Amino acid sequence: MVRLDRISKGERKLYDELPCPELDTQPWVEGPPLNKRRVAIISTAGLHKRDDRPFTLDSGDYYRIIPSDIQANDLIMSHVSPNFDRVGFQQDWNVVFPLDRLWELARARVIGSVADFHYSFMGGHDPISMEAEARVIAGLLKKDRVDAVVFLPV
Repeated sequence: MVRLDRISKGERKLYDELPCPELDTQPWVEGPPLNKRRVAIISTAGLHKRDDRPFTLDSGDYYRIIPSDIQANDLIMSHVSPNFDRVGFQQDWNVVFPLDRLWELARARVIGSVADFHYSFMGGHDPISMEAEARVIAGLLKKDRVDAVVFLPV
């Protein structure tokens, strides 16, 4: 993301005044210990496989499914915001999609396993408009037996 001190006063004011929900710090559901959990990644960096179509601003073009065996050079970022800084992703994909770190945690038995699929949303959309798609992904996560998610709001 662009640093706040590098954007116009008007944009900075907009971001400063955005409402931020307060979340309960308790887990929503009980579950197994971390070393038994199957973990998936959900990012809002607008990531997709190289052979997928890029994200657009079309209504309903909210997310892509990313397989767990993807290689860093096969992952593209097509986030459409002109204020979006891609340098971190270009230097190390783990900044926005820490799949290497997840595999390391699985090998070290800190987590139980890595999910077969992960998800990337186009972060340039109003989250309220994505509820139906979020429910679809929740079903896909259940099908993949995922019981923990690393959220990466980018």
